[in-house]
Amino acid sequence: MNSVTTEIGGDRATAAEAEPAALRDVMARFATGVTVLSTGGDHLHGMTANAFTSVSLDPPSVLCCIDHSAVMHEAITAAGHFGVSIMEATQEDVVRFFADKKRPLGPEQFARIDWAPGPHTGAPLLSGALAWLECDLSAAHSFGDHSIFVGRVVEARRGSGQDGLLFFDGAFQRAVARAA
Repeated sequence: MNSVTTEIGGDRATAAEAEPAALRDVMARFATGVTVLSTGGDHLHGMTANAFTSVSLDPPSVLCCIDHSAVMHEAITAAGHFGVSIMEATQEDVVRFFADKKRPLGPEQFARIDWAPGPHTGAPLLSGALAWLECDLSAAHSFGDHSIFVGRVVEARRGSGQDGLLFFDGAFQRAVARAA
């Protein structure tokens, strides 16, 4: 374990810090939804992300966490907005494509994907997703090797899909919708 010194209420405290491999192993036991984040316009880009959550209903806002070295980090920073496609259980192939660092970048990465530009941001919103959000970037906080981007939701729409795509224990899983 590493040691981290922090200030809490003016007092200095030394806390233990878990090793990255241990954190990755433990977090694999936490089921997360799967999204594809996107930016439009001059910064057309998409990226699979599961570090995503709602923040507030008033104002309506969400956050996503992006590694500083990711292309999406610069794309969101430059565009000032982003789209979110919350992925349906049958879209694992699309999710894997947007997670592949060897995929083409720019407009070419969307050439074989069915999508429509968001009416507010122009960000690509992927067809067949469970739901879509469009967000204006409200805040960015750098922490460790990531930035926490907070987006104010300017559009929220639900699709017709039923089952969600989850990531759990290092693999994609299906979240079955409850019967109506």
